[in-house]
Amino acid sequence: MDLRQLEAFAAVMSAGSITGAARLLGRSQPALTRLIQDLEASLGFGLLHRAGPRVTPTGQGLRFYQEVEPVIAWLRLLRERADAIAQERPPSLSVAAIAAFSGMLPAALARLDGDSLPDRIHVRTAIAEQVVEAVATQGCEIGIASLPVEHPAIDIHWIGEAPCVAVVAADDPLAGSDRIPLASLAGRRLITMANPFRWRRRLDMALAERGIVPAAILDSNTAQTAIMSARAGLGIAVVEPVMAHGMPVEGVAIRPLDLSIPFFWAVFSPYGRPLSGLASGLVEALETISRETLPGFVRHAATARDRLMADALGSSPHPKDLAP
Repeated sequence: MDLRQLEAFAAVMSAGSITGAARLLGRSQPALTRLIQDLEASLGFGLLHRAGPRVTPTGQGLRFYQEVEPVIAWLRLLRERADAIAQERPPSLSVAAIAAFSGMLPAALARLDGDSLPDRIHVRTAIAEQVVEAVATQGCEIGIASLPVEHPAIDIHWIGEAPCVAVVAADDPLAGSDRIPLASLAGRRLITMANPFRWRRRLDMALAERGIVPAAILDSNTAQTAIMSARAGLGIAVVEPVMAHGMPVEGVAIRPLDLSIPFFWAVFSPYGRPLSGLASGLVEALETISRETLPGFVRHAATARDRLMADALGSSPHPKDLAP
């Protein structure tokens, strides 16, 4: 197994055909086919189903591609860094973040000195577990992910906290309320996140403790879909505040809940690797944007991680008076 074989396989997965992959890599189809066959022989399992000119990945091929993709991305980044060293120019900046930061991360980047920005900035959006892995393997210089975040190969700089919010269509009767009671979900469709192992767990527990039963549930893996579903009048969305406030959508009302369901996230980098001046500036800019954008934002030191992780996954939300 060598790099050329991995690149050939990744190109086939991206292009969907041997012909398209050959064009992408500037190779002949027979040469590309031979690379794939040699890779399959070295692995001991098939990667592709072949039906004439069309190919589809096998189940093992799909799983293997999940391992190959970050390796290829890391090698490309390594080439960029090597070129930057050779040409004595600023290295590229690579950031991985959960989708919730699609609005706030660009705003933080815009706060940096434009003259100091490198020629290439890579922003990768992924689920929290993949963000942690990307930083732990030094594929990205900065990571932003929701708690729990735990890996021996990362260094947490700070942890943010802000309360989750309710989102309803602008013409919903609840849009006129200063805050939305959790009890309002009784008999309504709840729109929220699908992952039961992060802050959704606290929401489910709060509903169960109060005997509140939504009429139906629509869940999604992104807060943006949940917000747009509320905008369409499908129900009441309960989402993390970063997407709701950081990427505003017209036609909705964002309101606090009558109890606090905290959303926690961490900003981190590879362990033992000094931050560049640019990356350090981004860490600070992310905190500044969070303070300006998120009502109720609290910055915690990295040393509070264990306590906050227990709180994030703990017993139940704490009722709070959310009035100003």
